[in-house]
Amino acid sequence: MISVFLILIAGILWGSMGLFVRTLNAAGLHTMDLVVLRAVFTVILLFVWLFLFHREKLKIRLKDIWCFLGTGLCSVVFFNYCYFKTITLTSMSVAAVLLYTAPAFVMVFSRILFGERFTVRKTAAIGMTFLGCVCVTGVFGSSAVLSLQGLMTGLGAGLGYALYSIFSRYALERGYDSITITFYTFLLAAAGSLFISDRTAVFRTVTGSPGMLFFAAAFALVVTIIPYLTYTAGLKHVENGQAAVIASVEPVAATLIGMIVFHEPLTVSGIFGMLLVLGGIVICNR
Repeated sequence: MISVFLILIAGILWGSMGLFVRTLNAAGLHTMDLVVLRAVFTVILLFVWLFLFHREKLKIRLKDIWCFLGTGLCSVVFFNYCYFKTITLTSMSVAAVLLYTAPAFVMVFSRILFGERFTVRKTAAIGMTFLGCVCVTGVFGSSAVLSLQGLMTGLGAGLGYALYSIFSRYALERGYDSITITFYTFLLAAAGSLFISDRTAVFRTVTGSPGMLFFAAAFALVVTIIPYLTYTAGLKHVENGQAAVIASVEPVAATLIGMIVFHEPLTVSGIFGMLLVLGGIVICNR
């Protein structure tokens, strides 16, 4: 039960990302700039912590580097690039819906690679959470046109999102702690995203004031370090497919935060979608 709670915390904190993104967007940073900002501050904060208190957790075996290339480049960088590209090709609602194909990818890969069983309950939970995400994002009322390129990049985002669970499972099986996995994930993600972001704009914005420096650190702590640590720790005792369903609480959290903080309207479709997501999570964990 503790593992389920840890994954729920991760999903809720990921859902709070809009609180930080809106402020950073207003400061002049764009989508891939936020990726590198998030990754660099995550690496700095985790390195300081590990160097001071847990140096032994900085050690990895060179033969296992592929696990972290998978979580850092194949998941974080690839997922973010595809997701933001999809937004430019379609709309935020359509991109979000395609992103939430991730649990289905996780289930298929976990069946092939780890022997996790397909069950009626798990399949129903994935179907409910996906339909719930469709309702929450408001895609039914969207007039966006989905091109083949937008479909492919959207599915690529879902695939990249799913790959974190897969490669993290391999790293956990090799004895690595969740903080080690998170550190090397974002070390490689930072290195990869530096080439597709405006590094000058990121540096200028972050160093513009002490307040922005602390805000960027909070951004890394709240929407990256804590949720990735809790999600990865939860994977130790929860199947990948189940974890992916539980983490689907993210759009519910994002919707509620938008309603409370930004006074965004809550539609009937949104309420129905949140109930479906929560119902899917309950079914998956009965």
